[in-house]
Amino acid sequence: MCRFITRRVRLATALVGLMSSAALAQEPWTAPLQDAQGAIVMRVVMVQDEDANPQAVGQSVAKSLQTAMAGTALKAVVVSECFEDEENKAQLLRGICSVLGDDLVFGGATYGSFTQTGSAGFDSVALLGIGGAGVGVSAAIVTEMGTSKLALDQHEAEIRDRLHASGQQLIERLARSDRDRLLLLIPDAHSPKNRFLVEGVQRVTGEQFPITGGSVNKNAGQSYVYYRGQLYRDSAVALMLSGDFDVALSGRLAKDQESVLRTAAEGAAEALSRTAKKPLAVLAYNCAGRRGKLDDVTEELRAIQRVIGTAVPLFGCYNAGEIGPVDASERTSDALCGGSGWHVMFSVLGRD
Repeated sequence: MCRFITRRVRLATALVGLMSSAALAQEPWTAPLQDAQGAIVMRVVMVQDEDANPQAVGQSVAKSLQTAMAGTALKAVVVSECFEDEENKAQLLRGICSVLGDDLVFGGATYGSFTQTGSAGFDSVALLGIGGAGVGVSAAIVTEMGTSKLALDQHEAEIRDRLHASGQQLIERLARSDRDRLLLLIPDAHSPKNRFLVEGVQRVTGEQFPITGGSVNKNAGQSYVYYRGQLYRDSAVALMLSGDFDVALSGRLAKDQESVLRTAAEGAAEALSRTAKKPLAVLAYNCAGRRGKLDDVTEELRAIQRVIGTAVPLFGCYNAGEIGPVDASERTSDALCGGSGWHVMFSVLGRD
């Protein structure tokens, strides 16, 4: 009897430990700005391998990022991955975290990525590394938003209220400073739900604060966001970047091949023209629908490269809804940014 009671106590203690670990994993994360004039290093790497074990791919891409950072300590890593099924995604994440650690790893499941090295779809992963004393990163997650299984045509009011509340709660969890410059949002809230989450965020940030990001893959079994090395559904992740740098944004809508290529170049050019600073990196959150209109997916990348060149780090991914400046043809408010679909959203981070 005593042994039975002891086993029950041990089991209860273990369960409490697991629950405590899960709670700790969801705590806000901060890598503070150390020196406003210090270095800011952003690097992008990508690996595609249909035959390799996902964990091995994760380890490989993480080691490539370490090499690319050339000794600069990482403060956050943003993941865009396109592997099928939870098991493969979990293995990939384990591989990344085995090299870089859990706490620094954020991101989500996408329909593929594009970087200066090319475009990739299934069995691919791209990493954006953010490091240096001149940048700060604050991250937070909100879980169990309660909207992933709700259909907009049947539950619009409930979805709006839940995502407004979730967006507000998400930003209230972040550590904030007067040097905050850009908010990255990675939600399980595909278009057009994503606009409600952005509206909730703007209750705290105001309507003119720069925001960008993309909703994760909405296909069954693929809708995962990643926070501190863990997988979550029905959740949203936010990363606030702070420091002494400029952010220039643009957004463009397109639904056919010709306009996809044209707007990719126009959007990149507009964002680039809005800063006189030297680009540190370009972020491009793109629509999977736009990609589906192309006979050759590399054409859009080439259109972007003709504008930004091939030297500046480019982190691009295909999403189920984009966040940034909504195209003038679809804008419904005076807010700088919103959530929408069929867009490519550019952010140019620049510094003297």
